[in-house]
Amino acid sequence: MTSGRRRAALPFCLVPLLATGGCGGFQSPLAPAGEQAASIHSLFWLMMAVCGFMYVLVLAGLGVAVVRAWRRRGASPGEPSITPPDEGLNRGLLAWAGLIVVGLTVLIVGSFWVERTIASARARDALEVRVTGHQWWWRIQYRDPATGGWIETANELHLPLGRTTRVSLGASDVIHSFWIPNVAQKLDLIPGRINTIDLTPTRAGWFRGQCAEFCGVQHAHMALDVKIDTAQEFNSWLASQARPAARPADPAASRGFQLVTEGQCAMCHAIRGTPARGRAGPDLTHFGARRSVAAGTLTMSRGAIQGWITQPQAVKPGTMMPPVALSPADADAASRYLMGLK
Repeated sequence: MTSGRRRAALPFCLVPLLATGGCGGFQSPLAPAGEQAASIHSLFWLMMAVCGFMYVLVLAGLGVAVVRAWRRRGASPGEPSITPPDEGLNRGLLAWAGLIVVGLTVLIVGSFWVERTIASARARDALEVRVTGHQWWWRIQYRDPATGGWIETANELHLPLGRTTRVSLGASDVIHSFWIPNVAQKLDLIPGRINTIDLTPTRAGWFRGQCAEFCGVQHAHMALDVKIDTAQEFNSWLASQARPAARPADPAASRGFQLVTEGQCAMCHAIRGTPARGRAGPDLTHFGARRSVAAGTLTMSRGAIQGWITQPQAVKPGTMMPPVALSPADADAASRYLMGLK
């Protein structure tokens, strides 16, 4: 956050429900936009119903016990202060035990049903996507249906509406956790291991994902813009992502092209169709078409790009991005070029 204004503190339980930083998508596990999230949502309300019912019974039993205690305090001295156990008390204990067993059985069956439902979502024609967690950004690769190769982007995940996407999750450094609350459950990304999650979106729109496992000082700024497109929109977007970057015609942007593709930036970033072939950082081929800078830390704009290039530690302290010494004119030229990478 770079506005200088302090936000009011939020209760921890509300943080996952709100979008923060430059990542402007909606985020709430209580508004499912995917088949997997809908199954988990149903289990949540089942647990609320069972546990709420038991809670009300416990409070009712506590109330009865308090009333009986008041009555015993007002009883005459000759009456016994403690009621001896009887058959009615034993029947009450058996009834409580039965309710607990039934409640736990309902929750176990519901949990098993949800797990089976999520597992059955796997489809043979699923779209293949790879997501790799880095400190603190996301590398995303799509299987190109035309060539069988991989199309790489970063920090923005597009999913086709109504079609299952099989996402292979890995990590390059520490343990991360992939979570899009509106779409599906969370799953860890572990170095040296590939985990798989299926996503079947049911509602189009922008949503927010995040890393849900503490992974370092900038864990809170490891967000993920998620766009659920119609089939036609997704195919058009994927085709555009497969194309190399266009050469700019504007003189200022051309100067930026030279600075970015032949200077320090090219050591860490790749831009397909240019001399920039770095692999340490995110792919920038269509960087200007994204909604945010630095994994949801800043909203995409020329000013945000300039600030991120020249003073990344001021924007995201601890980031692996080194500062790039540029004059104001060169920084403006670089931002013009990067914004033009649509």
